[in-house]
Amino acid sequence: MTDSNKLEKFATDNQIEGLTEPSLKALMEKKTGYTIDKAKKFLSFQQRINEKLLKHPVITCNDYCRWFEQGNQNKAQVREFVVQFSVFSNLFLIAQLHKTINADTLEGMHASKEILANEIGVIFNAKKTPGAIADNSNTGENPDIVSTEGSVEGGQFRFKAAHFEWLYRMAQKLGLEFTDIGKRRHGTESTLFYCDELTRIYGNEDYLTSQAASYAVENWAAAGFWDQLVAGFEKFNDTREIKLPLGFFTWHALIETQHAAHTQEELEELYFERKIDEDKFIHDGNEMLDGVATFWDGLDIQRKRLTS
Repeated sequence: MTDSNKLEKFATDNQIEGLTEPSLKALMEKKTGYTIDKAKKFLSFQQRINEKLLKHPVITCNDYCRWFEQGNQNKAQVREFVVQFSVFSNLFLIAQLHKTINADTLEGMHASKEILANEIGVIFNAKKTPGAIADNSNTGENPDIVSTEGSVEGGQFRFKAAHFEWLYRMAQKLGLEFTDIGKRRHGTESTLFYCDELTRIYGNEDYLTSQAASYAVENWAAAGFWDQLVAGFEKFNDTREIKLPLGFFTWHALIETQHAAHTQEELEELYFERKIDEDKFIHDGNEMLDGVATFWDGLDIQRKRLTS
C-alpha cells in the first residue's frame, strides 16, 4: 500500500476526510497537539469558514472582473486600472513588511520574507540552470522565465524581476510615465482604503489576526480573478494595435493556486498547534475581504465613468 493510500485509509477509518496530507501524517505519527478529536473539530471549523468566509461576494461575484474578462475595455479604462493596480502593488510592500516585522516565529518571518523579497525582484530558485534566467532580457514579459516554485534562498536578484517593474513596462505601452503610477497620491479613495486595510489587518501585530487576513486574501487570489484579468487583457491585445506585456498578470495566475494550497496547510497547522478564536478568525477574514471588495467596487465605479 502506498503512503498516499495509507493516509486515505487512515482518514476514512477515522472519519476525518478533507484534511491535507501534512495534517494526516502528523496525526498518524501522534505529533504533539494532533488528535482525532481536534481533527474533527477543525473540519467543523472549516465548514464554517466555507460558509461564512469563502462565500464573500468578492470571491463569488466580482462584478468588475466579470466585466473586464469580456475584453470590451477602452484605453482610458485600461490606463486607470493599471494606475490603481500599481498603487496597490507598490503599497502592498508596506503591508508585507509589517507582516514580516510582526511575525512571532522565525519560520513565520522567513515565510513573509519569501513574499517580500520576491515582490522586489528576487527570483525563486527552483534549482534550474541559472544561465537561462540571467541571460534573458525579457524577464517580466515572459513569466515562464521566472519560476513560480522554489525559494528566494539562493535566488537571483534582478531589478527587471520586481513586480512593480512588470507593471511599469505595461504602463509605458499605455503612455504612462514612471511618476504617473505607484505613488499614494495616484490612488483613489477606495484603493487607498484597501491598501490601508492590508497594513492594518494583514500586517497586524496580532499573529492570528494577520493569519486570518492572509488566509482570506490567498483564497480570494486563488478564486480565479487573475485568470479573468488575463483573459480580458488578451482580448484587448487582440483587438488593438497596442500589445501590452502581460507578465505581471500571467505569472500571478500561475502561482496563486499553489499559494492557496500552502495557506490551507498553514491554517491546519495553526489550528492544531494554537488556540484559535474561531469567531474572531472569521470576522477578521471577512473584514479583510471587505477591504478587497472596496478596491474592486471603486474600479467598477471608475470604469463606468470612463465609458466612451
